[in-house]
Amino acid sequence: YGGAGLTAAHERAYAAVEANYKVPSQSIFTIGLGMVAPTMLAHGSPQAKEKFLRAMWRADIVGCQLFSEPGAGSDLASLQTKAERDGDEWVITGQKVWTSGAHYSDIGEIICRTDPSQPKHKGLTAFLVDMKAPGVEIRPLRQMTGGASFNEVFFTEVRVPDWYRLGDENAGWGVALTTLMNERAAIGAGMGGGEVSMMTRITAMVHHYGLQNDALVRDMLANLYINYRVANFNNKRAMDKMKAGQTPGPEMSISKMALVNNQKLLNDFLAHVLGAKLQADTGEWGTYAWNQLVLGAPGMRIAGGSDEVMRNIVGERVLGLPKDVGIDSKSPFRDLKVGTQKD
Repeated sequence: YGGAGLTAAHERAYAAVEANYKVPSQSIFTIGLGMVAPTMLAHGSPQAKEKFLRAMWRADIVGCQLFSEPGAGSDLASLQTKAERDGDEWVITGQKVWTSGAHYSDIGEIICRTDPSQPKHKGLTAFLVDMKAPGVEIRPLRQMTGGASFNEVFFTEVRVPDWYRLGDENAGWGVALTTLMNERAAIGAGMGGGEVSMMTRITAMVHHYGLQNDALVRDMLANLYINYRVANFNNKRAMDKMKAGQTPGPEMSISKMALVNNQKLLNDFLAHVLGAKLQADTGEWGTYAWNQLVLGAPGMRIAGGSDEVMRNIVGERVLGLPKDVGIDSKSPFRDLKVGTQKD
């Protein structure tokens, strides 16, 4: 589909090298290339792969992920957006929220309820959807950072052909897990691949303020570097699985938790070194440049799965601990008191 036929290990090696150079930002393509495209490659129809994958890798089109809903965030399987079959098409109606980049995306990966008579995890189906199609309405959400990178998206009888379906009908939970594991891999790799670049920025700031001999600063720097290296080694472990043709697994939840914990350490370090300069644009070198990173840090504890969800995954699927007791694991979804069904 237009690639060079190299492995995921080659891609990560390239990303690690690229992170150490000043190149144009690829942030608008991160979700499409890191989450939607791998899912399409694993579960998409031949027609969908032919139509979209080459265009995505050429950066001709942008993709987004349409999972969370007002009543289904961490408990994603409680989603209510529905898709009903009509011949060779599906008709999608519902609402998604916190969709990054929806306002500039061309296609999206959406998870819908297709059989409410089944338990909540088993009546889901994944689709691709044209974000420019009739019936799609996108409303940006203003953030405390001043930006509006998240959106709420409304679908009113939006039609998609059956060959836009990802995986089998009512097997969408497995497709969603493929996407989520790739998302956590991308988030975790965000700290593992570019640690040299980040540490270079941090140490340059330390030298600028003449703090290289400060014992507390040196200790904080050492902790940051250790955590970056641990995440890097965990990412390499995931690469070994990908080399064997497997998708990223629960170990990526460890990488994701390492990222947010290290982000907290970095925020504390920046606050210690910069003080009020972190929030006020004084024009001085290297101060306000960190502002957006710090303001956006709390959201990383939710993006890709909250800390609590990550701990459950690691506990159950890595450590082998018993699952949480659930009262709705076998009940038909239509009988559950979730979302608008609570009324």
